[in-house]
Amino acid sequence: MKKTFFYNFFPTKAEEEEIVKAGSSGANLPVRQEVIEIRDFYPPPEPDPANPWRIKKVVNNTDVLTGKLVLMHNDVFEHIFRFWSLEICNEVVNGNKVHVAVWDLTPVGGPVQYQNESIYFGKGPRETYILGWLDVVRNDRVRPRDEVGLYWDQKSGTFHMKILRRAV
Repeated sequence: MKKTFFYNFFPTKAEEEEIVKAGSSGANLPVRQEVIEIRDFYPPPEPDPANPWRIKKVVNNTDVLTGKLVLMHNDVFEHIFRFWSLEICNEVVNGNKVHVAVWDLTPVGGPVQYQNESIYFGKGPRETYILGWLDVVRNDRVRPRDEVGLYWDQKSGTFHMKILRRAV
Protein backbone atom coordinates (compact mmCIF):
# COMPACT_ATOMS: atom_id res chain seq x y z
CA MET A 1 0.00 0.00 0.00
CA LYS A 2 1.10 3.54 -0.68
CA LYS A 3 1.89 5.78 2.30
CA THR A 4 1.16 9.48 2.74
CA PHE A 5 1.01 12.04 5.53
CA PHE A 6 -2.22 12.77 7.37
CA TYR A 7 -2.36 16.06 9.25
CA ASN A 8 -4.79 16.21 12.17
CA PHE A 9 -5.81 19.76 13.04
CA PHE A 10 -8.45 18.80 15.60
CA PRO A 11 -7.58 18.41 19.29
CA THR A 12 -8.43 15.22 21.15
CA LYS A 13 -11.15 15.28 23.79
CA ALA A 14 -8.50 15.32 26.52
CA GLU A 15 -6.78 18.31 24.89
CA GLU A 16 -10.12 20.15 24.62
CA GLU A 17 -10.85 19.57 28.31
CA GLU A 18 -7.37 20.76 29.24
CA ILE A 19 -7.91 23.97 27.22
CA VAL A 20 -11.23 24.64 28.95
CA LYS A 21 -9.70 23.92 32.37
CA ALA A 22 -6.77 26.27 31.67
CA GLY A 23 -9.05 28.98 30.31
CA SER A 24 -6.94 29.51 27.18
CA SER A 25 -8.10 29.86 23.59
CA GLY A 26 -6.29 26.77 22.29
CA ALA A 27 -5.01 28.70 19.27
CA ASN A 28 -1.49 27.27 19.63
CA LEU A 29 -2.32 23.56 19.55
CA PRO A 30 0.20 21.52 17.59
CA VAL A 31 -0.81 19.92 14.32
CA ARG A 32 -0.27 16.18 14.58
CA GLN A 33 1.25 14.39 11.62
CA GLU A 34 1.15 10.66 11.01
CA VAL A 35 1.67 8.27 8.14
CA ILE A 36 -1.39 6.49 6.79
CA GLU A 37 -1.92 3.96 4.04
CA ILE A 38 -3.97 4.81 0.99
CA ARG A 39 -5.19 2.70 -1.89
CA ASP A 40 -2.60 2.55 -4.61
CA PHE A 41 -4.26 2.87 -8.00
CA TYR A 42 -0.90 2.71 -9.75
CA PRO A 43 1.24 -0.13 -8.42
CA PRO A 44 5.00 0.35 -8.49
CA PRO A 45 6.65 -0.62 -11.74
CA GLU A 46 8.26 -4.03 -11.85
CA PRO A 47 11.97 -3.82 -11.09
CA ASP A 48 14.28 -4.12 -14.04
CA PRO A 49 16.88 -6.81 -13.19
CA ALA A 50 19.45 -5.05 -15.38
CA ASN A 51 18.92 -1.68 -13.64
CA PRO A 52 17.13 -2.07 -10.29
CA TRP A 53 18.38 1.23 -8.79
CA ARG A 54 15.21 3.14 -7.87
CA ILE A 55 17.05 5.91 -6.06
CA LYS A 56 20.15 7.42 -7.64
CA LYS A 57 22.14 10.12 -5.94
CA VAL A 58 25.39 11.95 -6.50
CA VAL A 59 27.07 11.88 -3.10
CA ASN A 60 28.13 15.22 -1.61
CA ASN A 61 30.74 16.14 1.02
CA THR A 62 28.22 16.05 3.86
CA ASP A 63 27.04 12.54 2.96
CA VAL A 64 30.64 11.29 3.13
CA LEU A 65 31.90 13.23 6.17
CA THR A 66 28.88 12.48 8.39
CA GLY A 67 28.33 8.93 7.16
CA LYS A 68 24.66 9.78 6.59
CA LEU A 69 23.19 9.54 3.10
CA VAL A 70 20.41 12.15 2.84
CA LEU A 71 17.40 10.98 0.81
CA MET A 72 14.53 13.10 -0.46
CA HIS A 73 10.98 12.77 0.86
CA ASN A 74 9.42 11.70 -2.46
CA ASP A 75 12.03 9.01 -3.09
CA VAL A 76 11.55 7.55 0.38
CA PHE A 77 7.76 7.47 0.24
CA GLU A 78 7.66 6.11 -3.31
CA HIS A 79 10.48 3.55 -3.21
CA ILE A 80 10.96 2.58 0.45
CA PHE A 81 7.93 3.30 2.64
CA ARG A 82 5.65 1.72 0.04
CA PHE A 83 7.11 -1.66 1.03
CA TRP A 84 7.40 -1.13 4.80
CA SER A 85 4.71 -1.69 7.40
CA LEU A 86 2.75 1.29 8.68
CA GLU A 87 4.21 0.86 12.18
CA ILE A 88 7.81 1.04 11.00
CA CYS A 89 7.07 4.07 8.79
CA ASN A 90 5.52 5.91 11.74
CA GLU A 91 8.54 5.03 13.92
CA VAL A 92 10.83 6.69 11.37
CA VAL A 93 8.56 9.72 10.84
CA ASN A 94 8.34 10.22 14.61
CA GLY A 95 12.13 10.57 14.77
CA ASN A 96 13.23 7.06 15.77
CA LYS A 97 16.03 5.16 14.08
CA VAL A 98 15.27 1.79 12.50
CA HIS A 99 18.26 -0.50 12.18
CA VAL A 100 18.48 -2.03 8.73
CA ALA A 101 20.85 -4.16 6.69
CA VAL A 102 22.63 -2.88 3.59
CA TRP A 103 24.07 -5.12 0.91
CA ASP A 104 26.87 -3.37 -0.93
CA LEU A 105 27.07 -4.82 -4.43
CA THR A 106 30.08 -2.68 -5.46
CA PRO A 107 33.02 -4.92 -4.42
CA VAL A 108 34.46 -7.09 -7.16
CA GLY A 109 34.93 -9.99 -4.74
CA GLY A 110 31.19 -10.24 -4.14
CA PRO A 111 28.48 -8.50 -2.13
CA VAL A 112 29.21 -7.35 1.41
CA GLN A 113 26.50 -7.09 4.05
CA TYR A 114 26.55 -4.32 6.66
CA GLN A 115 24.31 -4.63 9.71
CA ASN A 116 25.29 -2.93 12.96
CA GLU A 117 24.53 0.17 15.05
CA SER A 118 25.96 2.54 12.43
CA ILE A 119 23.64 1.21 9.70
CA TYR A 120 20.17 2.67 10.22
CA PHE A 121 17.34 4.57 8.60
CA GLY A 122 15.91 7.68 10.23
CA LYS A 123 14.35 11.10 9.82
CA GLY A 124 16.52 13.99 8.72
CA PRO A 125 15.99 17.74 8.66
CA ARG A 126 13.30 19.45 6.57
CA GLU A 127 11.34 16.50 5.18
CA THR A 128 14.40 14.42 4.34
CA TYR A 129 15.43 10.98 5.54
CA ILE A 130 18.82 9.54 6.39
CA LEU A 131 20.46 6.22 5.71
CA GLY A 132 23.34 5.80 8.14
CA TRP A 133 26.09 4.23 6.05
CA LEU A 134 29.33 5.04 7.85
CA ASP A 135 30.85 1.56 7.42
CA VAL A 136 30.01 1.54 3.71
CA VAL A 137 31.73 4.92 3.25
CA ARG A 138 34.85 3.72 5.07
CA ASN A 139 35.15 0.31 3.40
CA ASP A 140 34.26 1.36 -0.14
CA ARG A 141 36.17 4.62 0.01
CA VAL A 142 33.12 6.55 -1.18
CA ARG A 143 34.11 10.02 -2.35
CA PRO A 144 32.13 13.18 -3.03
CA ARG A 145 30.62 13.23 -6.53
CA ASP A 146 30.40 9.43 -6.72
CA GLU A 147 26.98 8.33 -7.96
CA VAL A 148 25.29 5.63 -5.88
CA GLY A 149 22.23 3.57 -6.68
CA LEU A 150 19.93 2.28 -3.95
CA TYR A 151 16.75 0.24 -3.66
CA TRP A 152 14.78 -1.68 -1.05
CA ASP A 153 14.67 -5.40 -1.78
CA GLN A 154 11.33 -6.80 -0.65
CA LYS A 155 12.43 -10.42 -0.78
CA SER A 156 15.36 -10.03 1.60
CA GLY A 157 14.07 -7.00 3.55
CA THR A 158 17.35 -5.14 3.02
CA PHE A 159 18.76 -2.17 1.16
CA HIS A 160 20.91 -2.92 -1.86
CA MET A 161 23.37 -0.26 -2.96
CA LYS A 162 26.13 0.11 -5.48
CA ILE A 163 28.52 2.80 -6.60
CA LEU A 164 27.36 3.31 -10.17
CA ARG A 165 29.94 5.89 -11.22
CA ARG A 166 33.13 7.02 -9.53
CA ALA A 167 34.07 10.70 -9.45
CA VAL A 168 37.05 11.67 -11.54
